[in-house]
Parts: sequence; C-alpha cells; structure tokens
Amino acid sequence: MTRLAEILFHTDPQSQPGTSSAGGANVYTREIATAAARQGHDVHAFTRRDNPYVADTVQVEPGYTVHYVQAGPLRPLDRFELLDYLDEFTRGVAAVFDTIGNPEAIHANYWLSAMVGHTLKHERNIPLVVTFHTLERVKADHFEGESAMRALEEQAIFSCADAVLASCDVEAEQFATYYDADPARVHIVPLGVERAFFSPGDRTAARQALGLTESTDVLLYVGRLQALKGVELALETLIALRAQGSDTSLAIIGGPSGPDGPATLSRLHARVAEAGVIDRVLFVAPQSHVALSTWMRAANVTLVPSRSESFGLVALESSSCGTPVVASAVGGLLTLVQDGVNGALVTTRDPVQWADAVNAVLRADETHELSNNAALLAQRYTWSSAARALVSLVQVIRASTLVRC
Repeated sequence: MTRLAEILFHTDPQSQPGTSSAGGANVYTREIATAAARQGHDVHAFTRRDNPYVADTVQVEPGYTVHYVQAGPLRPLDRFELLDYLDEFTRGVAAVFDTIGNPEAIHANYWLSAMVGHTLKHERNIPLVVTFHTLERVKADHFEGESAMRALEEQAIFSCADAVLASCDVEAEQFATYYDADPARVHIVPLGVERAFFSPGDRTAARQALGLTESTDVLLYVGRLQALKGVELALETLIALRAQGSDTSLAIIGGPSGPDGPATLSRLHARVAEAGVIDRVLFVAPQSHVALSTWMRAANVTLVPSRSESFGLVALESSSCGTPVVASAVGGLLTLVQDGVNGALVTTRDPVQWADAVNAVLRADETHELSNNAALLAQRYTWSSAARALVSLVQVIRASTLVRC
C-alpha cells in the first residue's frame, strides 16, 4: 500500500466541473485518487475550506479521504487572493500530516498547490510529483498571460520537483520549450475516462431524455464560460452554419469562470439576441457526469475551441460516448483528435472554417464511421492505468535521492 497526498489548493476536487474555478483539474484529482484507492492505496486529498458547512474530513470511499483545511475566509477566492493564505494552508496540511503520518509522496495539482508541495517537500523530505494542468508561459503564448510571478514560481517548481507529469508528448515538449524542464524528470501519464458514464448509446433515446428535437443537428460545447476556452467561437460557428442554411442547434453547458466569466456570459447572450438565434442556442447549467454523458450521446458533434489545452478531457469524454469532436489544433487535442478519423482539427479561429469542418464531419459520419472510431480510440485511456502509473513512479522516486533546489 502506498500513501499519497493529493493537493488541490484552489478548488475542491469534489466540486462540480464547469462552476467557478472547477474544471478538468477537479475531475483529474478526484478520479486518479479514486482509482488509486480502489487499487488498495491510501489517498488523502487536501483542499482549502471555502464552505462553513462541510466537515473537516470527508471519507469519499474506502481509501480516499478529503481534508478541508482552514485558510482564509470561508468563501471562494480568486486564485491570486489565495496567495495571501498559502502559508496558512501549508501549515494546515502539515498539521494533518502530524496526525496521520507523512505520505510517501505529495502529488500537487496546479501551480498554487505545487508551491505548497514545494515547501512541504523540503520541510519533511517527501518526494514531490506535480501535475500543472495549465502553464503561464504556454497560456501567454497562445492567449494572454496572468502573472510574471506565476511563471517564475512554475520555473522554480520545475527545477525542484522529483517528477512532473505530462498528459501527452505535446505537453512534455512544452515543458522543455517554455521551462527548460529536465527530460529525465518528465513522465507522460495520460488522463482517463470513466466509461461507466461515458460510453456509446442511442442518440434518439438521449434526445428524448433531454427533451431535444430529434431531427436537428446538435452541436455541444462543454466547459467554463471564459475567453480562454473559446465558447464565443462555438457560438459564432453555429451562427455561420445557420447563415449557410444549416438546421443546427447549439447547447452550451457550463458556468462563468474567472474575472472575465460574467462579461463572457453577457456577451454570449447579447450575441445570441443580435444574431437572431435565441431558439437555436440552449444555455445549460454545469452537469454531473451522469447527465453530461447523456448530452454527449445526444449531440452530433462536440466543439472544443480552446485557445490552449494541456490535454482536452471533454474531447476524450465525447469520443468515449461515440460523438465526433471538432477541436482547436492545440496542445493535447492534437493527440486526441485525428482528422477524418474521429473528428477534425482546425488551425484558425475563423467561424466559417469551423462551420466547414463541422459540415465535413457530419457528412463523414453519416455511416457512423467517425462515431465508431471515436469510441474505439477512447478505450486506450483509463483512470486505473493513470493511477497505476502514478503509484509506480512514486515507488521509483522514493528509491532515489530527492532533487534539491
């Protein structure tokens, strides 16, 4: 049995993805912890308490416990507000370690959590494994940066982490290009998909369950409503398709996220009204995995128009449901989507070209070839494999000398 500490400082791993700051990192932390626990390991996740009504400790299932650590006010905070409470959170995690014993490794998720793990590594001589999920220099190159300080902190963590996990070859190459990462300490561990939920099914039945029209082509966007994720491009793609005479609708699933989230939502509503597509766009609150998989089975195509994407979990989950994906040709999406096989990759942000790609996928999938390919390609990704790879890596680095700053 291996004892792991999963740290996700800025958001609760149990939170609903698509709300506030919750997204793929929440799914990743929860699913890899759950998979490791089911393999007999002892996993303790640590997150900041932002809700006065949750218990200090919640056992999610045997072998997987979430600790809610008091650090700052009991409400959600902006990621940069959290920096004021980083030390308090670190001391809280250390206090839990004093009670339950030190873990055999710390697995930190996101740069803020990695800062916590970096401190605890040196104080307690515990190996540090980091999954960044997003990186400042990559985001700045593809869209816009947030903070030069963040990039410096990430650079320091790359220099000291005993292992950094990349989801694919593309992300591993970004580590080297943007942070001069030591290739010997970069390990590729792909994400997984929970096929108990995300599996092929009958589109007609899914649409009936959701109350959707059976005859209309349905496009699906799933994710936080923020500029980085490209939700406005998804809407413009629908508008371009409608201008071409296509009988197409769009479902947007997710909630506003980050400082620009409310403004993004306001622009979406204004654009829907301006373009006269109110009856063709459906705004849906963030959905549980059970409901989300039904939406994916109901759709003809899932759009993933992100400006930057380290992996692209939505694309994988859609493929696992047998729904082709049209995605930006960036990051991990380059490994998940194959042109003409399970969808299409688009290199521009021109809505007309996105509309052309959607039309091409719809035509190619008339015989369900792309749908079948999508489901088959997704089968190689499992959370149990990801958890086994993580635990095996921990056992290797524990037998080695820890990296020092």
